[in-house]
Amino acid sequence: MNEALVFEKVDILFTRERGRRGAALIRTALASLDAGRSRSEITAENGVVIGIANASLKIERGKLSVLMGLSGSGKSTLLRAANGLNPVTRGKVLVNDGGDAVDVARCDGATLRRLRRGRVAMVFQQFGLLPWRSVRENVGFGLELRGESAAQRRRVVDEKLELVGLTQWAEHYVNELSGGMQQRVGLARAFATDADILLMDEPFSSLDALIRSKLQDELCSLQEQVKKTILFVTHDLNEALKLGDQISVLEGGRIVQTGAPEVIVLRPANAYVAEFVQHMNPLAVLNGRMVMRQRQQLEHSTGALWLDDERRYQLILGARDEPARVIHGGSDVPLRGADGAGRSGVAVADAGTPLQRLIQLQRDTGHPVLLTEGESFCGVCGPPEIIRALARSHGAPGLDL
Repeated sequence: MNEALVFEKVDILFTRERGRRGAALIRTALASLDAGRSRSEITAENGVVIGIANASLKIERGKLSVLMGLSGSGKSTLLRAANGLNPVTRGKVLVNDGGDAVDVARCDGATLRRLRRGRVAMVFQQFGLLPWRSVRENVGFGLELRGESAAQRRRVVDEKLELVGLTQWAEHYVNELSGGMQQRVGLARAFATDADILLMDEPFSSLDALIRSKLQDELCSLQEQVKKTILFVTHDLNEALKLGDQISVLEGGRIVQTGAPEVIVLRPANAYVAEFVQHMNPLAVLNGRMVMRQRQQLEHSTGALWLDDERRYQLILGARDEPARVIHGGSDVPLRGADGAGRSGVAVADAGTPLQRLIQLQRDTGHPVLLTEGESFCGVCGPPEIIRALARSHGAPGLDL
């Protein structure tokens, strides 16, 4: 198994009835679902609630995948199936267990407990911390349940507290910490288990906007270091776009679109997804990676790349694939960093630079902006790319990026 987590045609149904009566209602509801009946029709017919219907999703190792949608869309229901908190009615939930695939929906209790302790950890919306324990004891709680020695717990806890910047708070009780700091304790506790997969159910939604934004930044920074596989639930599009390598939008228990952030924003699959993105501020959400003309789309010339259709700008790359020379109108144009002084020259910026900043750089220099991943050139952002992105984000037809 190559992926970290896979959902295969998952249905999750709920009924208040128990025993044979409940089983019969579930079977009837599944048959109605297969016949194309709607979620509301099935509930009205026999009281069975469709939490998730025919959901399939693959999550790559080391990636942050976001589930988003309105309240009641099924995003938390699907997330909680990944560690068996929500029983799966039909389908498979496969967890990568050292290269082998374990179906969480069908495995025995001992296997499920082992996966929860070592493979899949959860970060809750309301922190889930133990107020009678210190920060250190909360972070090491999972290790304690696993039977790790006191010395091993101390070593791991110290390492994770340093990772989240809470070393000096180790001996304090959690109720002495702010909400944002408590959420960092929750993150440290999840990291301490060394689980491959982290499940995060709207972990920042109860925090004020400033603290929320700061924790989003911190999560991005931590993810750069630890490269965990994260399944993250949110109803906030801006949060999803900021964090996600992949976004899945749910409606009525179904996944209606899965894709990279730029695909969700610029090519919504239906009116429901389009409604999510139509009120966003594209300048605050889009970045160079989402709007650039990619390197592989550029026309090649002898030893160089044409940066524009009019062939006004030629780019020559260096030995490390970095931008080395730009020729415009037969003359070399100097290169400058995104924060460089003065207005002359072609700016070189990271591909994650916000669109608002790229517009400013293009306006200040009068040239397109070269974008890089690390040092390597990956694309260009000039007036055509900016106009197409802004038009597309506002629903203008006929503009395929």
